[in-house]
Amino acid sequence: MTASMAATPKHQPRAGGAVLRPLPATPPCGPRLAAQPEGLLQVHTAPFRGSFSGVFSQALRSAGLGSRVLVSQFLKGGVEQGVERSVWLCGRLQWLRPAVAACLAEPAVAGTVSTADREAVLEVWSYTREQLLTGAQDLLVLDELGLAVELGYLSARDVTAALEQRPSHLDVILTGPSMPAALLAMADQVTQLRRGL
Repeated sequence: MTASMAATPKHQPRAGGAVLRPLPATPPCGPRLAAQPEGLLQVHTAPFRGSFSGVFSQALRSAGLGSRVLVSQFLKGGVEQGVERSVWLCGRLQWLRPAVAACLAEPAVAGTVSTADREAVLEVWSYTREQLLTGAQDLLVLDELGLAVELGYLSARDVTAALEQRPSHLDVILTGPSMPAALLAMADQVTQLRRGL
């Protein structure tokens, strides 16, 4: 078959009268732009406990598939953990809680919360902020960040500024029962869990 094609002159009519012609050369295109991964800022909120477990399973699955994940729970205590004793799962998920004796639910005002408890929350935020700004992770899950702001453990201005400066590839998920309007306005996606509807 190849020999018969080679012997056939170019542009010879085929059966039915159609003539084969070469396609015109396409002009060279400019530089191709590679798609850049774009991270999302998601908010998962609920007036009841339970929004964190679904997000945590997503984070664990991402780590199992090779993503670098940091889960920071700002007000969960009882394990005296802190940055130095954070838990690692799947070799790629770091789970971080403040080094406090119990969960924090009171406003961070003098007399109700110890200085050590406030500093433990700030230590978790400082480490998390560094990871966020350097883009060292693929996914950050920030549990009860909004509540930590509302209760006065963290500065709303500092949290908002850090989230605005995050690298474009970084996915961030905020969870908790309370979310300041400024954080909701920044979100690419807001999920509100409800019962009984």
